[in-house]
Amino acid sequence: MLYGLVQFSDGGDIFNLFRYITFRAGGAFFTALLFGFLFGRPLIAMLRRRQKKGQPIRDDGPQSHFSKAGTPTMGGLLILSALTVATLLWARLDNVYVWVVLGVTLAFGLIGFADDYAKVTKMNTKGVSGRLRFGIGLVIAAIASYAAAQTHPEALANGVAVPLFKNLIIDLGIFFVPFAMVVIVGAANAVNLTDGLDGLAIMPVMIASATLGTIAYVVGNFNFSEYLGVHFVPGTGELLIFCSALIGGGLGFLWYNAPPAAVFMGDTGSLALGGALGAIAVCTKHEIVLAIVGGLFVVEALSVIIQVLYFKRTGRRVFLMAPIHHHFEKKGWAEPQIVIRFWIISLILALIGLATLKVR
Repeated sequence: MLYGLVQFSDGGDIFNLFRYITFRAGGAFFTALLFGFLFGRPLIAMLRRRQKKGQPIRDDGPQSHFSKAGTPTMGGLLILSALTVATLLWARLDNVYVWVVLGVTLAFGLIGFADDYAKVTKMNTKGVSGRLRFGIGLVIAAIASYAAAQTHPEALANGVAVPLFKNLIIDLGIFFVPFAMVVIVGAANAVNLTDGLDGLAIMPVMIASATLGTIAYVVGNFNFSEYLGVHFVPGTGELLIFCSALIGGGLGFLWYNAPPAAVFMGDTGSLALGGALGAIAVCTKHEIVLAIVGGLFVVEALSVIIQVLYFKRTGRRVFLMAPIHHHFEKKGWAEPQIVIRFWIISLILALIGLATLKVR
């Protein structure tokens, strides 16, 4: 929206600043951060009034979680509102990638909202059927993947870039869209599984967003992509603005989600943010790098898959409880200890992911 002010520029005035992605990314960050600080407390108060008993707590969960009873959920609404306002205000609205990522984010947010609403109204932890959530998610991901593929340069449209190898693209042909669907839906559900402790999911999401935002800016800039030997995807640089808005909104949310949390993100936030990361990876052709940058989410998801499959086969468990962060709780680790160590792991993985831009 504010990009339109460029038309009033003669090249040497303040309006010229709006041409620069980095300037608008900074504006998006501070806009979303301010939005979070201004509306966080009123939103939490509203959620507490409407939900009364807050998010239901699992009966078979760690004992420490019963002290969190009454904490409202759907705090993801704060993040989504902040990043939507900031993105619409600062990004170029004629950019398809912005609409693809924002559309995926809000659509998965609606799925999560429906799930959270079912939980708090029925006062159980089941919510919406998993199959229904998964099916709708696949449809959303299919539409977004197809739109991204149609926007990509022809040489990249159905390909998957392999990190560490210069210009190596695996052409998937008609299988690209199904592959991208798995990336988006998988990322959404992996972040959802990670969101189990105060502050555990939001910081790794922000770290991953900062990393993917940097990648988007690089691959969207011809000079940078040429220098680093990575594929050039025109237009993806605008996704840095979305990522900056996500980080600003995430920090605003973390202010209230820090232990002891005044509000939980809920599926409203976790599904939306995970879907956003997956969509950004698909748009920038860095789907494989997402598995590195979001390695923590991958491990969390794998711990659940391994636990379920092993229990069905043997009747025994690999972990004391899944996802894996609950395993460490059962082993006696304090919640802040788990959260901060997982943050450190996320940061290390993000740096490894960024290194793939240079190592070719």
